[in-house]
Amino acid sequence: MNALAPSVTVRPTRFSRRLVASCFAVVTFVAAALPMAAQARSAPESFADLAAEVTGAVVNISASTTVEAKNRALPQLPPGTPFEDLFEEFFNRRGQGNGDSAPRQQRRSNSLGSGFVIDPSGIVVTNNHVIGDANEITVIFSDGTRLKADIVGKDTKVDLAVLKVKSDKPLKAVKFGDSDALRPGDWVMAIGNPFGLGGSVTAGIVSARGRNIESGPYDNYIQTDAAINKGNSGGPLFNMNGEVVGINTAILSPTGGSVGIGFAVPASTASPVIDQLRQFGETRRGWLGVRIQNVDDATAEALNLGSARGALIAGIDDKGPAKPAGLDVGDVIVRFDGKDVKDSRDLPRIVASAPVGKTVDVVIVRKGKEETKQVTLGRLEDGEKQANLQQPPTDTPTVTKQALGLELSGITDELRRRYGIKDDQKGVVITKVDPNSTAADKRIQAGEVIVEVGQEPVSTPADVTKRIDAIKSQGRKSALLLVANSQGEVRFVALSIE
Repeated sequence: MNALAPSVTVRPTRFSRRLVASCFAVVTFVAAALPMAAQARSAPESFADLAAEVTGAVVNISASTTVEAKNRALPQLPPGTPFEDLFEEFFNRRGQGNGDSAPRQQRRSNSLGSGFVIDPSGIVVTNNHVIGDANEITVIFSDGTRLKADIVGKDTKVDLAVLKVKSDKPLKAVKFGDSDALRPGDWVMAIGNPFGLGGSVTAGIVSARGRNIESGPYDNYIQTDAAINKGNSGGPLFNMNGEVVGINTAILSPTGGSVGIGFAVPASTASPVIDQLRQFGETRRGWLGVRIQNVDDATAEALNLGSARGALIAGIDDKGPAKPAGLDVGDVIVRFDGKDVKDSRDLPRIVASAPVGKTVDVVIVRKGKEETKQVTLGRLEDGEKQANLQQPPTDTPTVTKQALGLELSGITDELRRRYGIKDDQKGVVITKVDPNSTAADKRIQAGEVIVEVGQEPVSTPADVTKRIDAIKSQGRKSALLLVANSQGEVRFVALSIE
């Protein structure tokens, strides 16, 4: 195990047997009684009945990984050096020599985590990081029964794994609940295997929903103050009906211990993934084939959206489902398959949860007007590359102009060589950026190429200034630029024109 860093970090909650036990001081605080008017709802008198009802379905996970230790090479000694034979005998005797007959040493690593049974036939759910690349997985039940487990499937993006055990009798199982119905302040209860102690019950409230901790593309965590520690990974987070509303996955801690900030994968995110793993042994996520970016206030004003919302399409995959459906760069997706897209983080999660091959309605805003497109979803591949927009080369004049704090020029062979611009890139080259301009604040750089202004293509500096003048005449405060870097990757940038 790596030493725990003193800084605050998000940590998976798997526990390794190699950790040295630590002593924790426990301080009890007595809260002053609150006025009755402030107590909208009293706390449960006890969680004992709920814990007794579901504990039998919560398990400990022991994952063992055996790897072959690398042999240490013999010291490089010059031929004929005294003691050369002695060194060779010493290392070979300990299995560290270079000889073919030297025995290989193996290193065994054990880790502990949590899980829970969702099907009496023996289906167990845990975190992917609990089992990792384990050679042997053992599921330990509350009555001490130990059963070997096989991996049904696992997913690194949501950090889930589904296991299968064989039992002579039906197992106690729990069901998933409606995590979308949770509200900050609702009571929840966690059961797991912190620090290898097993069967530990903690309780708290939902602190927040929709947390993004930058752990994956579909982050949408439930935050709770129920104590979650190393070893709780993969364990269930229950609502007061005994339903699993989350899978405990990570903690935010400066020490590695609970400080009251734990994160659980919502049941609404986990359930579709678990169903796919059970059915196919792998995930089969929907794929739209677009590259997106967020919409800020300036971009929303430039696009006449009214308010910052949706996901702005910055690129289209030529082989993806979006292109034949008529989606285009500059469109803003505001609704997908009946679900509102509040910001760009929502779209990948909604698309991924949709079935492959399903035809869905996609509501976009194009030039200030809503349109509905129908898209038949493809399947997301792990090796999917970002869209690479290619446009035919054109000859452009070398006239230089200034606008929005930018010095602009038509694309020439010399500028292509200087800035490494692709041969098929079309647009207007930015040759200088005023360091005191809004463009500099938005990190526009010399060598980048303006492809569109106000969602209209430009090929000369004069095109840029004409488009800006037209936008001003419409009473708009911002101009939306589509800017490409030297690799051809594009992004939208809204610049103030006041």
